[in-house]
Amino acid sequence: MEGTDIAATAAVEERHWWYRERRSIIARQVRRLGTPGRAVEIGAAGGGNSLVLRRLGWQVLATEYLPEGVAIARDRGLDAVRADARSLPVASGSMDLALAFDVLEHIEEDDLAAAELHRVLRPGGTLLVAVPCDMALWSAHDVASGHVRRYTRAGLAGLVARAGFAVEALWSWNVLLRPAVALARRRASGCSVTKVNPLANALFGGVVAAERVLPLGGLPGVSLMLRARRPDR
Repeated sequence: MEGTDIAATAAVEERHWWYRERRSIIARQVRRLGTPGRAVEIGAAGGGNSLVLRRLGWQVLATEYLPEGVAIARDRGLDAVRADARSLPVASGSMDLALAFDVLEHIEEDDLAAAELHRVLRPGGTLLVAVPCDMALWSAHDVASGHVRRYTRAGLAGLVARAGFAVEALWSWNVLLRPAVALARRRASGCSVTKVNPLANALFGGVVAAERVLPLGGLPGVSLMLRARRPDR
């Protein structure tokens, strides 16, 4: 992702159905953790997800490799630093929650990033991850976005398990819209995250919101979501 892409995303993410529903997922997962504590987000871009954590009472450090993202996050009032996810400027065992949404697929050495997430979390701390899934969906969008891979369930679970985490939940997201996304991606010539027609935005938002109650997490989707815990010992 380029700096211009981060700025473009920050301009639309407040209303865009994709980002809005992902923020809702984050909020639901974080509320189940109980008392807020300290959190770190890697690959925070402009800090849209970190803002969710802050609104829920968490003390958040947003880390981002590109300086444009750090600047936007700071403009939003977040504590943000430039950092490589493979070597975080965070003390070991100092965080209660770590967030990595659509980040690991950009990193060739994703095992190093997973190890860092394990290092900075305290025993009993929680990891929340989102990644694009299924190489069958690979398209020009992935190339333009700087993706190295799309993940399988086994690949993602194995990655975090090798880093020392215990996987608590692993599910698909954006299942209902997978056929439409696959078709759009085949026709796309680059990154497809842009402004959406308000009517289409409302329609897509309603469809993905339905997945909150429908038992679809075991079916193929566009993304994978994972919740894991650093064991107490």
